Amino acid sequence: MSRGRDPRDRGHVAHNRTFWDSDAEAYQREHGAALDAAPLAWGAYRIPEADLGVLGLDTETARDATMLELGCGAAQWSVALADLGRRVVALDVSNAQLGFARAADPTLPLTLASGEHLPFRAASFDVVFGDHGALSFCDPDVILAECARILRPGGTLAFCCTHPLLYLTWDAQKDAQTRRLQIRYNQLGRMHVGEGTIDWVLTASEWIPLLRAHGFAIEDCIELCAPRGATTTYNEYAPPKWARKWPAEWIWKARREPD
Repeated sequence: MSRGRDPRDRGHVAHNRTFWDSDAEAYQREHGAALDAAPLAWGAYRIPEADLGVLGLDTETARDATMLELGCGAAQWSVALADLGRRVVALDVSNAQLGFARAADPTLPLTLASGEHLPFRAASFDVVFGDHGALSFCDPDVILAECARILRPGGTLAFCCTHPLLYLTWDAQKDAQTRRLQIRYNQLGRMHVGEGTIDWVLTASEWIPLLRAHGFAIEDCIELCAPRGATTTYNEYAPPKWARKWPAEWIWKARREPD
């Protein structure tokens, strides 16, 4: 396992590392079995990649791609991709989370590092992706610059993160998801709710120019609602009754343009 020291390790990086190191065991106990059961799937409701086609895993180009899972947790995605014979590296800021990945597949290449300081050479990967990974917990301007640096021209960046609507309708006083707006639109951005992680929640009007500024051409934005009858272990995060009506998550897909 390789390690990357971040000389710019700002407060949110250290905070999130500490949180995930302390929470990893409880998180995997609560969600690990569901993630293991549907590893090649997106979001809280595990919508299959085969249905969405974000990474295009069946294409000849994807079969030969070098992939990085950016913010992997226990690396359920990467373990499943490695089982399919794909060349994949899994990275996370939490050594405790990587411990679960190590136990699942001792041969999987693992990297302990912040998404804001990736210990890879320029143009190392064809695909960088994350399912509620590092792009949720890092300064978007910094991590997008790093993604652009390590992707080859024409490479794919794809990431699933929380939809702003979920934050806009969260009642912090009642600790519950509601159907009413609870905060102003301009209060989104760097978010810290309770004792949890420090997250970045951007609107579409922020993601679009930021991706373009770092040399990405946007190919898709998929808003995810819970399929009818679907269940989740993330009931407090995206309750089924709410998530069937409105998108709790969205997936952004972009292509690294040539310099």
